Amino acid sequence: MEKNQDILRYEEAAAILPVRLRKAALVLPAEERKTAEELRLRAGRPMTVLLPGGEKEFEVIVEPEELETLCDLATEFSRYAAAETLREGFLPVRGGFRVGLCGTAVMKDGVNTNLKNLSSAAIRIERQHLGVADGLVPRLLREGRFQNTLLLSPPGGGKTTLLRDLVRCLSEQGWRVSLIDERGEAAVMVRGEPQMDVGPRTDVLDGCPKALAIPMVLRAMNPQIIAADEITLREDLRAMSLAAGCGVGLLATIHAADVGELLEKPLYRQLLEDRVFRLAVCIRCVDGERSYEVEELP
Repeated sequence: MEKNQDILRYEEAAAILPVRLRKAALVLPAEERKTAEELRLRAGRPMTVLLPGGEKEFEVIVEPEELETLCDLATEFSRYAAAETLREGFLPVRGGFRVGLCGTAVMKDGVNTNLKNLSSAAIRIERQHLGVADGLVPRLLREGRFQNTLLLSPPGGGKTTLLRDLVRCLSEQGWRVSLIDERGEAAVMVRGEPQMDVGPRTDVLDGCPKALAIPMVLRAMNPQIIAADEITLREDLRAMSLAAGCGVGLLATIHAADVGELLEKPLYRQLLEDRVFRLAVCIRCVDGERSYEVEELP
């Protein structure tokens, strides 16, 4: 019998762990492996797994040296090649995983240049849900033109998952998409190769602030659509407005439960008044099932 894909993803995440911790992680029952969200390591404390109901401890204490070994395994023993993201506190891992890290920041001229004396790590078990956006794309078109769209939900509501699959769908349908992946969560780039399926006509710029990245891809990649995760800064909004003025389609995510909450946030009021975005997709979750409601923005 073919093994459940969610269980396989958990086992692939556990494979990043040092051997002793990996053996402990694989003791987890199959039903809990299906829903596991993260494996968390804290030096001197029991390793835990994050489940929908909270953290569950394994009967194994994490040694500080094992955090260093984890970094070596995650970077395929080329930690220097991951220096740029390491100083930001995370490592993208082949297969589409992401390891968040805490430790002692090495500061130089007010900027963090590295992490040493690692104290904690979190392996995020990202599960790509291919096909969730298949029926949504036609609802975002008007007379064949993509309408600038915001994806809305509270934190943890599935915005990045939906963004990634929309990018894949649009790309497969022939659109040139530039994906701004500032935090490395949408495409999970490893040495220039996206570990998640973002489509054949998608160009990814990762690790770059959106305010800088959007003008870069406008000049360099001739995109038809620019997609970005988590618009949070006024500079991001200005860059989005500039791109809209150049005739490029926009797809972005924002933390908001619905359009009403979005309208209450002063940061986004000007964006709406200028009609930069025309549609909103509100992600609803009822009894563990997500639905997508498309609304015209005022």
